[in-house]
Amino acid sequence: MARPRVLFLCTHNSARSQMAEGFLRAIAGDRFEVASAGTEATRVHPLAIRAMGEVGIDVSGHTSKTLEAFLDESWDYVITVCDSANQRCPVFPGRTRRLHWRFDDPSLATGMEQYRLETFRKIRDEISARIRKWLVDPERSAP
Repeated sequence: MARPRVLFLCTHNSARSQMAEGFLRAIAGDRFEVASAGTEATRVHPLAIRAMGEVGIDVSGHTSKTLEAFLDESWDYVITVCDSANQRCPVFPGRTRRLHWRFDDPSLATGMEQYRLETFRKIRDEISARIRKWLVDPERSAP
């Protein structure tokens, strides 16, 4: 039986969607096929890599990808993790279930690196909690 396919989307595919992809792979990669993309591609943010590494998840090999690469594929779930991606998300073919989980953009944090890293940790932990809650009942869309 095929595993359900999940695509996480955010604006730049640099932090939130990358962290979500990393968590779902680590927690339930045997149950789901997972990818992430952005409405634009940049790079995986170094502080996202560092924050995920602190919890034992290596996303250093991830790359930032654009949404266009995934449009012709069938997805069971497309989960937007920012408002901009939610507004710009196209319709996917098939029986795709769209979910929207809003998280603040940690890459907008300013100031000293330690403060910015704390912001990435906060968002990382929020994403982890949201994914763990969703895994209990993937058919529920409410946060």
